[in-house]
Amino acid sequence: METSERQSRGLQLLREMLGPEAAEEVRARWRQLSPDFEQYVLEFLAGEIWSRPGLDRKSKSLVTIAALTALGRPQALELNIRMALRNGASEREIVETLLHIAPYAGFPACWEGLTVAHRVFAERDASSDERGSAP
Repeated sequence: METSERQSRGLQLLREMLGPEAAEEVRARWRQLSPDFEQYVLEFLAGEIWSRPGLDRKSKSLVTIAALTALGRPQALELNIRMALRNGASEREIVETLLHIAPYAGFPACWEGLTVAHRVFAERDASSDERGSAP
């Protein structure tokens, strides 16, 4: 498969999972750190791995949340919790995923994951409240 095709597919997927505005913001941060990093994420991670058949996006999101929590990667975890919510995961499913990994990844990892998740939930609720109260 052509690089441009993978990159295009990865970009479309990122926009669907984050929303167009948030996707552009995260791409700009990646590009600022390293244009090559942005390219790798779009082509390989989004364009290949996330585009594979076999698991739906919600399931992939929950697996990714578990892995990032176990690895202690709060920045990537926050981004992936946001994507999971757009991919159809409920707050309860995300919390249950985090609780389920506690005996495997450790309770401190679970605690960190729950803290990140609740921050994302609160920000989403606040954003919904702001949109709901707009004239």
